[in-house]
Amino acid sequence: MDIDARLKRLKFRGWHRGTREADYMIGGFFDRYHDSWDDSEIAWFEALLEEDDVDVMAWALRTQPVPEQFAGPLMNAMQKLDYVEIPR
Repeated sequence: MDIDARLKRLKFRGWHRGTREADYMIGGFFDRYHDSWDDSEIAWFEALLEEDDVDVMAWALRTQPVPEQFAGPLMNAMQKLDYVEIPR
């Protein structure tokens, strides 16, 4: 699958998680950062999307420890939550 198709698929999966909160957190993270991702960072996000939303949100909110495979700069960026825009 080419890079554009992968990113399009990831955008859809990031914004269609099942709850509005997860959509904003995971989809918003994708929108903010995906333009600068290389293959390894895309693979990290693909793996993250396979995890339960409750776990991903807990890692981002720092209420549960982050598993080693997701720890690092991308999770640090996710934990800042400065990318979440909530429409009013």
